[in-house]
Amino acid sequence: MTAYPALVRSSYKTYTRDRVTVFFTFAFPLMFLVIFGLIYGNDEVAGTGNSYIDLIAPGILAWGLAHAAAFGVAFPVMQWRRDDLLRMIRLTPAPLSEVVLSRLTMVVGVGLAQVVLFVGVAMLPPFGMTISSRWPLAIPVLVLGIGAFVGLGLIIGTIGRSPESVSGIGTCIVVPMAFLSGALIPLELFPDWLAGVSYAMPMRYILDGLVYALAGAGEAGDYWISLGVLVVLMALFNAIGMRIFRWSDDQ
Repeated sequence: MTAYPALVRSSYKTYTRDRVTVFFTFAFPLMFLVIFGLIYGNDEVAGTGNSYIDLIAPGILAWGLAHAAAFGVAFPVMQWRRDDLLRMIRLTPAPLSEVVLSRLTMVVGVGLAQVVLFVGVAMLPPFGMTISSRWPLAIPVLVLGIGAFVGLGLIIGTIGRSPESVSGIGTCIVVPMAFLSGALIPLELFPDWLAGVSYAMPMRYILDGLVYALAGAGEAGDYWISLGVLVVLMALFNAIGMRIFRWSDDQ
């Protein structure tokens, strides 16, 4: 009998008990939506047919999802290892793949709830975001993007041995990525050489996919390339994370 359902329930209960984390997981992207909404407003971007908020909101959402996925795995993995909970799980028939998959399932569920709340608020009159008829295409982007950052979180949580080290490593990776990927600052403002760096950022591909699906902007080819890259990154990061995974700090 698989331990996957029990692990999913355990992950969900552990997550919802920490109400502060739950609150900021959902509130953090909304705070930036308000800030950027006040800065840029919902005037139309010349030659695009989209308002500023249509093009900014997907970037904020991409960053919020990536941040929640990476830290939502990194901290629990580190803490469970310090508390010897992983050592206890290892004594059960549950393989590592089920442990990772259960956490991925929980984080994807939280991420989809984030999207519903964020987009719902972004569509309200103060912001006036318009959703494209292509919006169902956002679903695979969300699942694959979250999956990629779950793998990255697994790597961070395995390397970090304390809350401070996990926070430091994660911040040094995720925060610069938010800027260099174009999620928070339009790539048009970057020098050409720096804009090229964005292609090395996983968040760039979540952003491109969401802009195409939610705002109806961009090219279909870029969307499918983004999906392909996210599939590769999800497989790569999770494979590395599982390869270096430590059940205890003694390993």
